[in-house]
Amino acid sequence: MSSFCPSCGTSLDGSDKFCRACGVAVASSEAIGQASPVLPAGSAKTNSKAVISLVFGLFVFFFPFSLVAVILGHLSLSEIRKSAGRLTGEGLATAGLILGYVGLAAIPVILILAAIAIPNLLRAHMAANESSSVVSIRTITTAEITYSESHPNEGYTCSLSALSEAQLIDKVLGSGQKSGYRFEIRGCAADKAGGRNTMYRVVASPVSGNESGRRAFCADQSAVIKVDASGSAQKCLEQGAVLE
Repeated sequence: MSSFCPSCGTSLDGSDKFCRACGVAVASSEAIGQASPVLPAGSAKTNSKAVISLVFGLFVFFFPFSLVAVILGHLSLSEIRKSAGRLTGEGLATAGLILGYVGLAAIPVILILAAIAIPNLLRAHMAANESSSVVSIRTITTAEITYSESHPNEGYTCSLSALSEAQLIDKVLGSGQKSGYRFEIRGCAADKAGGRNTMYRVVASPVSGNESGRRAFCADQSAVIKVDASGSAQKCLEQGAVLE
């Protein structure tokens, strides 16, 4: 007659010195006696792998957890069937398996949805940054007019920080970078030597092309905003199209 592992309940041959399921050292059949496969009521234990499988299966949309739930579910069912009634939890293991397989089956659907959603989100993000940069260009041109009026001897300024210190633009814009765009004032010049600055140029270009924005924007003392589709600030100044 067969004996059973005192740890996990796996059926043993008389020659087994170690349990083939859990590896626990066991005594010979003469030492432990010919155990009966009938267990006393209430002595069966719940298989821990079955519990863990169910817990991991609850995280159905997380690939590593679903995979672990499937693996542990199969292992626990195998141990339970070999235990001759000493281990329980078949229902837990089955539930963990089902949830795990549902999670694995959902992965392709999630990947397809992500492939559709991510580019759309990126385009929306770039469009929002571009709109914000146009507003910032308008803010700077307005600030330059106000600054030149309050500094008649200097005229326009080529310093964003000067506009920020005069509280004509916010500190973020005054730092030269805002909403994924880099801002710069160039080309301050006077009509005559020693005169006040009557010209300036302001440019806005993406910090990361095709990520934070695609187009570049620019303007000068005329306050007309121009755009370059390639994202080049220099091309915007040289041959930019008037923004409609």
